[in-house]
Amino acid sequence: MLADDPLGSRRESPDDLSPYLPAFERVAADPNQHLVVAVRGGRVIGTLHLTIIPGLSRRGASRSLIEAVRIRADARGNGLGTDLIQWAIDESRRQGAQLVQLTSDTSRGEAHRFYERLGFVASHVGFKMTL
Repeated sequence: MLADDPLGSRRESPDDLSPYLPAFERVAADPNQHLVVAVRGGRVIGTLHLTIIPGLSRRGASRSLIEAVRIRADARGNGLGTDLIQWAIDESRRQGAQLVQLTSDTSRGEAHRFYERLGFVASHVGFKMTL
């Protein structure tokens, strides 16, 4: 599903698992990382990656970062994305995070509207540098 859109199709390589397996092992070994996979009928139909980040700002508050939210095209529109995001918010609270944040590519207007409907606010401008 990471490669199942115009952005992912340029940066992912689903036919070559060699970079993904060590990355999965690193994520699985870190207690601050949470991978959520939704399965229906034996098929993966959704994913979400939640990271709990300890911090010093905001009086030493932890924050959480939501990434890799993906819903198979044929499974969209049934509330699964909302359920995954709500799980991430609830888990963030349970772990004491004071803030939940995410980024979304500027080209993903539909995703932006989805996050805004869930109560997220586009409050910052993000910057990236490919290394």
